[in-house]
Amino acid sequence: YGDHRDLHLSIRRQRQMCIRDRFLGDVVGIAGCSKLMNNLLNEIKSKKIDFVIVNGENAAAQGVGLTKEICNDFFNCGVDVITTGNHVWDQKEIMEFIDKEEKLLRPKNLFEPAPGKGFNIYETKDNIKIGVLNLMGNVFMKKCDDVFEASEKFMKQHKLKQDYDLLVVDFHGEITSEKNAIGHFFDGNASLVVGTHTHIPTNDARILNGGTAYQTDAGMCGDYNSVIGMNTENSLNRFLKKNSIKHFPAIGDATLCGVIVDCNVETGLANNIESYISGGQLKNT
Repeated sequence: YGDHRDLHLSIRRQRQMCIRDRFLGDVVGIAGCSKLMNNLLNEIKSKKIDFVIVNGENAAAQGVGLTKEICNDFFNCGVDVITTGNHVWDQKEIMEFIDKEEKLLRPKNLFEPAPGKGFNIYETKDNIKIGVLNLMGNVFMKKCDDVFEASEKFMKQHKLKQDYDLLVVDFHGEITSEKNAIGHFFDGNASLVVGTHTHIPTNDARILNGGTAYQTDAGMCGDYNSVIGMNTENSLNRFLKKNSIKHFPAIGDATLCGVIVDCNVETGLANNIESYISGGQLKNT
């Protein structure tokens, strides 16, 4: 389920392996964490989900970063992999934890050396190998290595159906054109490319010409009666340059946003993708 931005990927088996990528976008604060942890296990059981990816970079109570305790809570409620973005180091304790925890990723194109990994391969109980790649955009984001150069290098070193059965790319970026371009860049070489970071779900879920499922932004798992997950009144005061304090998350009923993707394990590409929105302020159309 996503990152303050969000990402939730789940995979289930029908006739073929299916990615139900409730790429529930960035999980934001207590509201997003509570909604995720109270619903995910039931969803896994009812929908026969095999694999779950969540962007957790806004999951801390302050709305930025995440902690070891939150990571373990997510793993205990069924999350298989946590991705992050520009707020990955906002809770300093994570820098030590990420070096030890294989299921927690940071953007691969961060300036090196950096703690942790930006890519890893995971194996489901059905022996399906799933590669998860975490990238961050360059436009209006914290400085990092050129994401297209990093992506080109990655694809020269790693191949779909050779190194892994499926590949999911979490692209943490600010602008839609950069996300669109990365989607096309990976088309035919990834099962799913999904954007995180803006916290607003885009209505463009589709399969690209080469067979890669794509959505520009998964949205967030958080309270949408807010300004991208943050308290509305305080956010408005900051825009109006009135009395305000540091941003803090809204605490109302959260919505889980993401995508559901069915993938063909034989090809590693997508058969179907649809947006997923559940609970809270937003309605799934």
